[in-house]
Amino acid sequence: MIQSDIIIIGAGPCGLFAVFEAGLLKMRCHLIDYLPQPGGQCSEIYPKKPIYDIPGFPKILAGELVDNLMTQIEPFKPGFTLGERVEQIVKEDDGFFNVTTNLGTKHKSKVVVIAAGLGCFEPRKPNVENLHFFESKGVDYIIKDPQKYKNKKVVISGGGDSALDWAIYLANGVAASTTLVHRRESFRGHPESVEKVNKMTQTGQINLITNSEVVGLRGERSLQTLSIKKNLEEDIINLDTDYWVPLFGLTPKLGPIANWGLNLDKNAINVDTRDYSTNIEGVYAIGDINTYPGKLKLILSGFHEAALMAQSAFKHVFPEGKQSFKYTTVLGKIEGF
Repeated sequence: MIQSDIIIIGAGPCGLFAVFEAGLLKMRCHLIDYLPQPGGQCSEIYPKKPIYDIPGFPKILAGELVDNLMTQIEPFKPGFTLGERVEQIVKEDDGFFNVTTNLGTKHKSKVVVIAAGLGCFEPRKPNVENLHFFESKGVDYIIKDPQKYKNKKVVISGGGDSALDWAIYLANGVAASTTLVHRRESFRGHPESVEKVNKMTQTGQINLITNSEVVGLRGERSLQTLSIKKNLEEDIINLDTDYWVPLFGLTPKLGPIANWGLNLDKNAINVDTRDYSTNIEGVYAIGDINTYPGKLKLILSGFHEAALMAQSAFKHVFPEGKQSFKYTTVLGKIEGF
């Protein structure tokens, strides 16, 4: 059995930063994540995507942010159980939590922090014939390494931030051609991104096709041609391409979390904003997995939640201990255990 002061379910940015905040208070953490590496969606889905709202970094790649967080928590020597999903949490009479994964790995701690992001998630797939055959043969639902599309013909479908951001990125000297297909005239993404796409369309960097959708895929061993219903009527145009990336968002599913007795609001966990505790004493929820009035699903908000959570968790881990808050600027240096 793996024992620690705090078990953190989810090794995304918020879970990783929670290790730092807990470490400052001399609490040891162990993280469990279903993905095979730390970083959550930042590592698995968009490691090369730039992020603009991390304080002190005008722009930082998602994967680089994860690397920095891993360096930041290194002095506190956290443990990791990766590639396993938490199935069961049981609070014993002594106040400790027993946490068991789908592979039977057992963990024990005084505090459990749920930092599971969107929970279990899968891409929303379009209803197109032969879609399954072309998956990983020209159809991708996420972009992990944009260099894969270097000098290739790429078609992106979608109207949200991901579709806009990746169209802009690939059209800036990566793909040989970039086409963006959207069912409507207007976009759901950030106005600045919409403006940039429109400008790049005018200069010929992006081929924008609106009021249209992909309705057919053709190719022998891999994707070669897309059939696009233009103006959502019967007019069909055929477009040669190497890759089609439908970015219609993710379908979040709580998975086993739904059965842990937590106070839920749809696919999120209700928390007390004083310390982001749940209705189960000793269990906290931070990051995108939680909800409260005024909630903003931003990484920086999750960092704030992690800091307050750690202060409250200290009372569970060291009930007789004296807690004193110190600014890191007066610590001299960050020391582990």
